Amino acid sequence: MLKVHRDICGYCGCCVSVCPEGALELIDAYLSVEENCTSCGVCAKVCPLGALEVVHEKQV
Repeated sequence: MLKVHRDICGYCGCCVSVCPEGALELIDAYLSVEENCTSCGVCAKVCPLGALEVVHEKQV
């Protein structure tokens, strides 16, 4: 799962352009993560502010 730290995100769009699934979209000053996000982490690696984090859910 991709977590967006909205208090850190500068809405620059770097992540949108590198997403291989096209799962990220900038809408006004809001980053939208669509259902087709595979949590590959490419966007988190290119984010200059470190506002994106891939969180792996714990299995019970």
